[in-house]
Amino acid sequence: MIKRNKVVQHIIIGIISVTALLFVAVAPSFAEATVTQGYGADTLLQRGMIVGLQKDDPRKVEPINSDDYDRLHGVVIGANESAVLLGRDDEKVYVASGGRFPVLVSSQNGNIAVGDYVAASSVKGVGMRAGDIEPVILGKAIEAFDSGNQDEIKSAVTVKDNNGNEQRLAVGIVTVDVSIGKNPMLKSNNDLPTALRRASELVAGKPVSPIRVYMSLAILVVATAISGSLIYSAVRSSITAIGRNPLSKKAIMRGLFQVVIIGLIVFISGIFGVYLLLKL
Repeated sequence: MIKRNKVVQHIIIGIISVTALLFVAVAPSFAEATVTQGYGADTLLQRGMIVGLQKDDPRKVEPINSDDYDRLHGVVIGANESAVLLGRDDEKVYVASGGRFPVLVSSQNGNIAVGDYVAASSVKGVGMRAGDIEPVILGKAIEAFDSGNQDEIKSAVTVKDNNGNEQRLAVGIVTVDVSIGKNPMLKSNNDLPTALRRASELVAGKPVSPIRVYMSLAILVVATAISGSLIYSAVRSSITAIGRNPLSKKAIMRGLFQVVIIGLIVFISGIFGVYLLLKL
C-alpha cells in the first residue's frame, strides 16, 4: 500500500512538472500575441498608415500628421497580422498600438537608420525619422530606409514648408517596433519660464521654440505700448481741449473716438500677429 502511494505521488509530481514546463514554453507566445482593436473609417486607409482617433467619434480613425501628435493611436495593419481581433462587424480597420509592423515613412527628416525613432510627419498617415522637437513617437525602426535607393521607394509626395517652398519626399515602408510614447530626444524649453511655456503651448497647441515665444512677447509689448500711448494721449488732449473750448465738445469727442478705434486696431493686429507666429 505504501509503495502504491509513492507511485501515485511520483505520477502527480511528474504531471505537475510537465505542466510547468509547458507553461514556461508557451507563456512567451501568449505574451507576444497581439490584440488588435477594429475601428471604423470615413476614408480608405492603407496598410501601414499612421492614424489617430477622430475628434468627434472615438470609434473611428483617420490618418494624422505631426500637428495631431496628441491623437496618435497606432498603425493600420492587415487582419491576418494579429493573433486576436476585436471589433464589431462595421469596424474593419485594424489598428495596432504595439508590436512590430510595417509603417509608411518618408524622407522628410532624412534617411532612417535601424534604431531611429519614428514619428508622424507633415504628410497625413506617413511617418519620418524623429528629431528633437517631435513630442511623441510611434516607435523604433528595426529596418533602414534610404531615399537614395530606388528599390526602397514606393511613391513620392510634394509638400510645402512654412515659407511656401516645395519639397519632394520619397515614401517607403519600414518595419517599426510600435510603442507609442514620449520622445526620449525631445528638447525641453528650459530657457522659458513656466508661465510663458504653458501660455505658448496653450495658444499653439504644441511646443514652441523659445525664440518664437520671445518674438511674440516683444510684438505684444510693442502693440500694447503703441495702442496705450495713442489712447492715453488722445484722452488727455481731448479733456484739455474740452476745458478750453466747451463748444467744440462734439468734434473733439468724434476725434477721440477715431483715435481709440485706431489704437484698438493696432492692439488687435498685434494679438493676431502673435497668434500667427506661435501657431504656424
